Amino acid sequence: MKWLKIEVSIPDHNFITQILVNGQKLCLIKNQNEIYVIQNTCPHAGGVLSGGWCKEGNIVCPVHRWEYNLKTGMGAKGQGDYIHLYPTELREDGIYVGFKESLWQRFFK
Repeated sequence: MKWLKIEVSIPDHNFITQILVNGQKLCLIKNQNEIYVIQNTCPHAGGVLSGGWCKEGNIVCPVHRWEYNLKTGMGAKGQGDYIHLYPTELREDGIYVGFKESLWQRFFK
């Protein structure tokens, strides 16, 4: 796993914003004092998830209101899809996001 620090200040309240990490647009969420980093594009219709909102532990897509669980990534019942969740760690010096490395990347660092 490759861990990258994200440069962002986290407010005390819940929020959703787009961030750029490792050349990718991702969605950073603070909901109920938990930090999540997820893919920023809805797999259903391509909506930008950072333009959505949280409801009962789910991110809601602003385009068609499809919901995805922030802990599992699974879509709501009947959707049959999911979003990618990135591992996050809150460390003393900031928030880090984990990216899987391919076998090729691990051998040729």
